[in-house]
Amino acid sequence: MTETLAFGTVDTVLGRLLVAETETGVVSLHFRDTPAARERTAKATGLPVVDAPARLAPALSALRDYFAGDLKRFEVPIDWRLVSEVQRQVLSTLYETVPYGKVVTYGDLGVRSGTGVHAQVIGQVMGSNPIPLVVPCHRVVASNGLGGYSGGSGVEVKRWLLTLEGALPATLDWDLTRGP
Repeated sequence: MTETLAFGTVDTVLGRLLVAETETGVVSLHFRDTPAARERTAKATGLPVVDAPARLAPALSALRDYFAGDLKRFEVPIDWRLVSEVQRQVLSTLYETVPYGKVVTYGDLGVRSGTGVHAQVIGQVMGSNPIPLVVPCHRVVASNGLGGYSGGSGVEVKRWLLTLEGALPATLDWDLTRGP
């Protein structure tokens, strides 16, 4: 059987997210559904694009539940084909060991992953994470603050996600139904 790539979208308070999935699992998530994002993902995977809404239904439903505050752990299959071995080691350690509502520093994740890479390199791995939210790079923070975030519109998205999860206290104007 030839492997294929399917795209689906879900509307959230952060905008319309684009999810790409192979028969193996979720391979990418983009904070914006654009033709360029679709083209980059198709090119990176090298797979033909098909219409397969049933394949994407569980991942899209999980994202809706996450943004409603009802999902604490993504349990959708993941396709790691777009990452190197070191990236996979770091990202899978993050996925498996940093639960909803918790954070880890870049340096601690480097140690925990067994890669021995410096905190700056961990930051680069987080910035290149092809499956944000599902693989929760927003839960990785600097030792002296939030650190950066390349998803969505930047660090305010990270702050919003960590507030949703209870890792940061909500400000008086924070609202589940309104993004950053």
